Amino acid sequence: MTSWLGLPQVASAHGAEVDQTVGLVHILMLVLFVGWGTFFLFTLWRFRRSRQAVANYTGVKNHASSWLEAAVAVVEIVLLFGFSVPIWAKRVNQFPPEKDAVVIEVTAEQFAWNMHYPGPDGIFGQRDIALMNLQTNPLGIDRASSGGKDDVVTLNQLYLPVGRPVIVKLRSKDVIHSFSVPEFRVKQDANPGFTIPVWFTPTVTTAEMRQRTGNAEFQYEIACAQLCGLGHYRMRGYVTVLSQQEFAAWMDAEQAKLSEAGEDQGIWD
Repeated sequence: MTSWLGLPQVASAHGAEVDQTVGLVHILMLVLFVGWGTFFLFTLWRFRRSRQAVANYTGVKNHASSWLEAAVAVVEIVLLFGFSVPIWAKRVNQFPPEKDAVVIEVTAEQFAWNMHYPGPDGIFGQRDIALMNLQTNPLGIDRASSGGKDDVVTLNQLYLPVGRPVIVKLRSKDVIHSFSVPEFRVKQDANPGFTIPVWFTPTVTTAEMRQRTGNAEFQYEIACAQLCGLGHYRMRGYVTVLSQQEFAAWMDAEQAKLSEAGEDQGIWD
């Protein structure tokens, strides 16, 4: 099931505002298309050769077209400053406090998404390029650093709790990528050398969306919306939106795995 615009179902708190603005733009474009198309057909009929064989060099003397152009400009200004700019301002200027949000660092690379959670302590561990290993430690996290002991890293799989603001800090290891989840109405480039934050609040769990769509296999998909190389087509990740309790249980399970691995490797007692 999709919206009347043919877009995927909305699954974020701000998605309805985005769809409303997109809908208004489409309505304006439809009015312009029908209006200009009608005017074009009228001019073909009104100034046909059989009716006006000699060209009229005086032209139209009224200012109806000028008023119409001004009206279109006013509507466009309203759409821009009344709808688009306020939505954009909320996205870039009204970030929720990190203490009230789930903060995740997402690092893109050819051709994968690395998800980094700070763990229960809320502190991201330090990174060291000397520790980086594509198989065992793709982000080079120093487990012995302050905050690094409980950090959770997943590959191409993002777990989020429903109804809680999420701040994603985007990075890139190599080239420009673009983090896009259509149902959340989120799309943001990840540029090498920069940390670019984007935030949203998931409102529909994966289980609920499966019921809505009637698709038992439904998954929120992270697509790279920027051509990033020969393997661009396979740079896909997934988002699983859980209830608050399910997310807490998942994090507890990840902490148990880390504790077991740390004890086996002698990193901590």
